[in-house]
Amino acid sequence: MARHAWKAIIGLLAVVIGLLMLGGPAQQQPAKPPPPQQAEPPKSQPRKTVGKTTQTVLDLAVAVAQGGVRVDNASEPEEGGLGAYAQAYRHSVATIGGLAVEQKMKIHQAMHGKAPDTYEEFMETIIAPGTPDGVSLPMLPFYQEYAFDPESKKLVVVEFPAKKEQRRQETTGASGL
Repeated sequence: MARHAWKAIIGLLAVVIGLLMLGGPAQQQPAKPPPPQQAEPPKSQPRKTVGKTTQTVLDLAVAVAQGGVRVDNASEPEEGGLGAYAQAYRHSVATIGGLAVEQKMKIHQAMHGKAPDTYEEFMETIIAPGTPDGVSLPMLPFYQEYAFDPESKKLVVVEFPAKKEQRRQETTGASGL
């Protein structure tokens, strides 16, 4: 019986090898390179604003160098429909944020005899991120940020028109329709 078992194993092995040879080696097609992709700018990321706060304040000089434009939300051209409500919201949020900072600046001036001179001093003493007495500002739309103007020693709003335009094109197309 043992003499016949090795014959069965060799026969089975011959059948497997024969089947593999009949099928032949699988033809592998060379991998096609993926089609070239056009470099697209990253999609704009609107952020939730209602009920949200931030302690992000930019240095005005840096914001302007990055394409920001100082804006006064109250003097923007009036939009119609829901845009009027959005404009009113942006204006009130910026005003409320400015009031909180203005109050803390007055306290700082009373205690130190002067307002903060630099962006770094402003961030450390007025906004004071991560401290219990830090100022949290109402969140602005994704295309606007707060900035500190060291010349006027005020909190201002900076708008990034490129971000706003990119979002307009993403949502309405280049034609604006």
